[in-house]
Amino acid sequence: MTVERVVDHRSEQEFTLAVGDRRAVAAYQLEGNTIVFTHTVVPPEIEGRGVGTKLIRGALDIVRDRGWKVVPQCPFVRAYIEKHPEMRDLLA
Repeated sequence: MTVERVVDHRSEQEFTLAVGDRRAVAAYQLEGNTIVFTHTVVPPEIEGRGVGTKLIRGALDIVRDRGWKVVPQCPFVRAYIEKHPEMRDLLA
């Protein structure tokens, strides 16, 4: 399993993480310096391997580097932030 790095495709408003020929996606809407995560999709073929967690961790690291705040509409992103208190300062 070859895992790539998290990439921000701003024109599509999504972070992606490629695993082999599959892509996990965290979709968002950018509102000024606030990013609203709307949903996360991990293809069934790569579920259960921590891909979603790696995707969200990488996306939140990028968000932090850019100085943005987060609105976690997506339940997966919300749960990740709840489980990782060090990320709570990103909440808008």
